Amino acid sequence: MLRFQKGNAKLDIEIYNFSLPAGTSCPFAVECKTTADKAWGFITDGINQIYRCYAASDEAKSPQTRSARHWNFDLLKREDENEIFRRIKVSLPKKAGIIRIHVSGDFFNQKYFNAWIRVAQKNPKVIFYAYTKSLTYWGTYADSNLWFPDNIKLTASWDNSNKHIIKERNLKYARVVFSEEEAAKLGLEIDHDDSHAYKGDKSFALLLHGTQPKGTMAAKAKNTLVTAGVKHSYGRTRQLR
Repeated sequence: MLRFQKGNAKLDIEIYNFSLPAGTSCPFAVECKTTADKAWGFITDGINQIYRCYAASDEAKSPQTRSARHWNFDLLKREDENEIFRRIKVSLPKKAGIIRIHVSGDFFNQKYFNAWIRVAQKNPKVIFYAYTKSLTYWGTYADSNLWFPDNIKLTASWDNSNKHIIKERNLKYARVVFSEEEAAKLGLEIDHDDSHAYKGDKSFALLLHGTQPKGTMAAKAKNTLVTAGVKHSYGRTRQLR
């Protein structure tokens, strides 16, 4: 069985998360590229990184988190589409009303992307949502004129390497910002609880969060946010056993 986490958001509906290892399962990550060593949690930052992925920092601190995410990845990464679909389908929490696909990780190949679409099609009463830089897989599916269910909400994760695709396809996107002033200049509302991702159709901003490499612009921005008392409010999660 794959491992899901139950969210801690203050909503009536049951929210669950599904994750893979940060960076390792993110084929298109550039500005946030970060990995945590599977065994020991040592952080490796990408050569073109602008800010460190908060999910990798979580993995660095928690062997349990690393284990759960790699467990999921190891079960799925070599399977065909039908087997990936089957594994996800039988592992879905029965009480789930909303599922976030990937607090950590991303769609790592086309088969995996297609399998999640099929899972959403088979579970029309559940809302599935995801942030993704895997716009190639999204585009390939969309261009095939296949049925894209209304209950799966995708948000493109803005990156200088993919912004041309976002603009060409007019995709809804989320952009990480270093300050509230930056979000205002871009004309983007800041999402503090993921509601923009699974409810709205407009693009939005996410405040920088998580541990950042010392001496970087991201670290300075994070310190400024902390000093000013500006905090994100994304809910913590706990691992289901």
